Amino acid sequence: MAFSTIFSWLIKKRVHQIELFKQFPIETQQELLSNLLRRAALTEWGKRYDFTSMKSSKEFTDAVPLQDYESLKMDIHRTMEGEKDILWPGEVKWFAKSSGTTNDRSKSIPVTEETLEECHFKGGKDLLGLHVYHHPKSRIYQGKTLAIGGSSQLNALREDSYSGDLSAIIIKNLPLWVEFKRIPGRDIALNDNWEEKMEQMARYSMDTDVTVLSGVPSWTLVLINRILELKQTDNLMDVWPNLELFMHGGVDFRPYVSQFKERIPGKKTFYLQTYNASEGFFGLQDRPFAEDMLLMLDYGIFYEFIPLEESHKEQPVTIGLEDVELDTQYELVISTNSGLWRYRIGDTICFTSKNPYRIKVTGRTKQFLNVFGEELMVDNVEKALALVNERMGTQVAEYSVAPIFMEGGKNGGHEWVIEFLRPPLSLQTFTEDLDKTLREINSDYDAKRVNDFNLRMPVINCVRTGTFYEWMKSKGKLGGQHKVPRLSNSRIHIEALLAFKETPLLA
Repeated sequence: MAFSTIFSWLIKKRVHQIELFKQFPIETQQELLSNLLRRAALTEWGKRYDFTSMKSSKEFTDAVPLQDYESLKMDIHRTMEGEKDILWPGEVKWFAKSSGTTNDRSKSIPVTEETLEECHFKGGKDLLGLHVYHHPKSRIYQGKTLAIGGSSQLNALREDSYSGDLSAIIIKNLPLWVEFKRIPGRDIALNDNWEEKMEQMARYSMDTDVTVLSGVPSWTLVLINRILELKQTDNLMDVWPNLELFMHGGVDFRPYVSQFKERIPGKKTFYLQTYNASEGFFGLQDRPFAEDMLLMLDYGIFYEFIPLEESHKEQPVTIGLEDVELDTQYELVISTNSGLWRYRIGDTICFTSKNPYRIKVTGRTKQFLNVFGEELMVDNVEKALALVNERMGTQVAEYSVAPIFMEGGKNGGHEWVIEFLRPPLSLQTFTEDLDKTLREINSDYDAKRVNDFNLRMPVINCVRTGTFYEWMKSKGKLGGQHKVPRLSNSRIHIEALLAFKETPLLA
């Protein structure tokens, strides 16, 4: 039987399973939690909280406290040293290094065999499968998949146990049928010298029939730009005429849309987003041209949600899937088949639909601006930038925002550092339009801007091309796992960025 025929049969079977959890979401989650508790009943945590006796999600949430990395760190470190049956049954051999932003602290997230098979690999298969389901004439399996992963080698912790970027762990464990379709080879993909790896990837892939591209948008553009330079063209379809799908995640895609459309003109290439993190694969875009993602309810993850107004309380209240409301900010809490119990990952989401449950990622609990009560979220900023770029014909490559604190009787404000690919004709006009758009999107920001009473007009610094790249490089933070901090309530990041600033591009 041909590969495409087998793949089509598997797709139809999986689509039926997805339709079932869309029809019975609460029941799916309750059954999943029961399964997690049963499997972990004899672990140290299972005995501590008596998982065997739990008959409902309420009993579970009442008994087990909310966790973050600091509260789990000691047990994770014990697991890394080889102790078994702590958070999850058996020995855990893989640990994903996760820093999230440019913070110095690195986390080591346990990645079990169950998480790889039932979550990460399942998510990748579902995304490809749903694309083919919606496009029966798809030819993605006739070419190669170029995956732009992280920049870290796997580091041996002990015999047959490793830590590294999640992408490196996934590459190391890919099944043979996936490995056969993926490029580049492991020697390149696991190269920990990011700049050298990008050059190798560009030269290796530019003469290959690539049909699927996968990676974080910002770093994918670095690779695309180098390939176009080597091929002396400005059209990626000249290089990969059969490129059909770009699977992206990690950051909001809106600021990068125009850059991709310029480099990949026409309508032959589709864009699908994923919500995949070191802690799990949570959502994927199940419909072409949608801006939200289907929350995947059968990936070995039980979900809870903290209303944002509860998030900073000592004992925040959580709600279940059945009690969420649309267009409301929630902090995400997960319990997973890697032993992360009631774990606060630090992401915020909102629901765009409850039938089925679809979501948008709106930011990080530590990446927002609320020094003056403005409650500005990353999602607000990304939306505003997309609107202003479209109106003014500008392109923003990277940006970061921080507060200007009240000093000497002056009111506060927001200071931006922006790296433009296509700068505005007038920075003043751009600033005024951005401010106006933010006021239209966020009522709290608007209230603080009235008559410049609490917040003055934003200050925007333009920096030379490559500033953000050089800054991330100076911190050893190149690669798909590392992201520029967009919003911060301190000036640490922005002061470091301004240190790289040369003569402003615009007066």
